[in-house]
Amino acid sequence: MSCVFCDIVCGKAPAHVVREWSDAVAFVPLNPCSDDHTLVVPRVHVADFATDPEVSAAAMKRAAELASPGQHVSVNIGPGAGQTVFHLHVHVWSCTGSDMPWEPK
Repeated sequence: MSCVFCDIVCGKAPAHVVREWSDAVAFVPLNPCSDDHTLVVPRVHVADFATDPEVSAAAMKRAAELASPGQHVSVNIGPGAGQTVFHLHVHVWSCTGSDMPWEPK
């Protein structure tokens, strides 16, 4: 099964890479919701945030290294939460409450 984020991590697919670490890669998503929207993706394939707590913690640590005051940090777990690419990814972005891409119910 092909995974676009695995392809980006190993250099087989193009991406605007913001930062790289030994355990993760940060890049701009195809349809960013803000000028600073970045995805932090672990180098190992993990389907979602709940699958492997150690990988999730490492990805969240890398997201914390990128985040700054006024930004949001978010993870969607499964289709019911809006996850569309099933490789763990942490969103880091700036927006106001009125233009958040995921509306609270």
